[in-house]
Amino acid sequence: MEGDIAPLPDICRLAKKYGCAVMVDDAHSIGVLGKWGNGTASHFDMVDDVDLIMGTFSKAFASLGGFVVADKDVITFIKHRARSLIFSASMVPASVASALKALEIIKTEPERRQRLWDITERMLKGFADMGLDTGESNTPVIPVIIGEDEKCFIFWKMLMANGVFANPVRTPATPPGRALIRTSYMSTHTDEDIDTVLKVFKSCAQESGLI
Repeated sequence: MEGDIAPLPDICRLAKKYGCAVMVDDAHSIGVLGKWGNGTASHFDMVDDVDLIMGTFSKAFASLGGFVVADKDVITFIKHRARSLIFSASMVPASVASALKALEIIKTEPERRQRLWDITERMLKGFADMGLDTGESNTPVIPVIIGEDEKCFIFWKMLMANGVFANPVRTPATPPGRALIRTSYMSTHTDEDIDTVLKVFKSCAQESGLI
């Protein structure tokens, strides 16, 4: 929700200590984290230390469906026991084709991922320079923490009125008193887009007394 990365090295250390398996939910990091965009375990160079990697095709892949990567025996067990697989239909060909094409782009066009990280760094710096609180985010999902729910909704409406779409997030998705505006970025955002977002956020933050 707030763009921070799970402390996978600590999780794996505890798992080994207590004889547990580790499953990584990589819904938001596939296509973004790691040298080749292959997720959190790759980001920490710990692919061999995790037991299952689960992801979705509905984020960076811009499609539908998902995947699980694990040892053959684990996958066989999931195929025959997971209700979410047994009672669902196969992916339609168009969704499969779009996911495959997205995977090809992720693998062969790393400049898109670099552009995304350039935008991320610029936004994090821009918000910090304004004095806005982005929590522990260090990814392209960047929250701007507002505080009370009502204040957050007012700020969200101000953004909308000035042509910037973002998502207001309140309890129970965040702790009480930590309502936030959740922003997220794409490699296709232009420099002009980013200029506009920073300008509007600064204006709205000043008008609302947030800074």
